[in-house]
Amino acid sequence: MVESFAAQPWLSLLTFAPLIGALFIVASRMMAKKNDDGVIDGPDLEQVERNARIIALAFTVGAFLISLGVFALYDSSLAGFQLVEETAWLGGGISYKLGVDGISILFVLLTTFIMPICILASWDSIKSRVADYMIAFLVLETLMIGVFVSLDLFLFYVFFEGSLIPMFLIIGVWGSKGTKEFAGFTLPSRVYAALKFFLYTLIGSLFLLVAMAWMYAQAGTTDIVALQQFDFPAGAQKWLWLAFFASFAVKMPMWPFHTWLPDA
Repeated sequence: MVESFAAQPWLSLLTFAPLIGALFIVASRMMAKKNDDGVIDGPDLEQVERNARIIALAFTVGAFLISLGVFALYDSSLAGFQLVEETAWLGGGISYKLGVDGISILFVLLTTFIMPICILASWDSIKSRVADYMIAFLVLETLMIGVFVSLDLFLFYVFFEGSLIPMFLIIGVWGSKGTKEFAGFTLPSRVYAALKFFLYTLIGSLFLLVAMAWMYAQAGTTDIVALQQFDFPAGAQKWLWLAFFASFAVKMPMWPFHTWLPDA
């Protein structure tokens, strides 16, 4: 009975639950009453914003509760990945594969624990485009969880680089006040930070993509478990590490790639 319960796609449910919440917010906004110009305003806008906050909080709390269930199902006495889900995806050694180990399960818990706090912290401070803000955060949570549970390198890349989109929007739209001079133009600090973040991430992503392509060409698969067992040349491993590090350092952000953060 326990094995049957553990065999359910809990990681997929956990990963995409926040995204479902984002779709609920979109649906709520689509069903709201609009004026003659097709714009939601007045009490109807307030209702949409209130619904967005409640839905975002409900789904982030729900994701946290699911993650607690996943943690309860995880057997710390066993080595390797658990709660593994795998299905054919793009072919050629690329699959939809999820799983957790003793490290990633803790990062999943940390992510789902922090997100409801983020929603509560922005409950009153975010006053413009509230529904868009909550959608961006829910999409970001799905992508962050996906990063920690992916067991396919290509799937990991999709989640990892996909997080650039909501992060770019959150920084660029709801970031800090103030202005910055850039190439002779005066820009809002948040826009300046978002552009710098985008450029840094783009460069780091190219290094990561090249490294992944080389690994795939050598091993013939993007399965992370299989890649762990593959005997890559020792000299190449150093360059692969540097390529992955360059991409990770920007998003952390780590010195000296952190300069976009103070302006955000």
